Amino acid sequence: MFRRAFWFTAGAAAGVWATTKVNRQLKKLTPESLAAQAADRAVEAGHRLKDFALDVRAGMTQREDELNDALGLHQDPDRPDNVTALPGPRRLRAVRNDQINHRPKLSYNRNEDH
Repeated sequence: MFRRAFWFTAGAAAGVWATTKVNRQLKKLTPESLAAQAADRAVEAGHRLKDFALDVRAGMTQREDELNDALGLHQDPDRPDNVTALPGPRRLRAVRNDQINHRPKLSYNRNEDH
């Protein structure tokens, strides 16, 4: 008698467990649930992409600082934060070359050909 009661109880518990498991899987496969999972994964991918972009930006800034130090470019307090000034002699040379090689820009009008 106890043996039958034990197996009956074990079978009922297995049936309840299996039914619960199947119902959970069916709820995961509903269109609303699939849409929510896709949205969550898209947000997660967006966060990972943002973190990657911030890492790249930090690396770029670090490398730019290294190159500025190597080339002797220093920040000019009169300029915005992201613009560096050429050192004195180079800057004067660049200005002189610009004045010497200054050519008027010719505009090209396509309508004059027709």
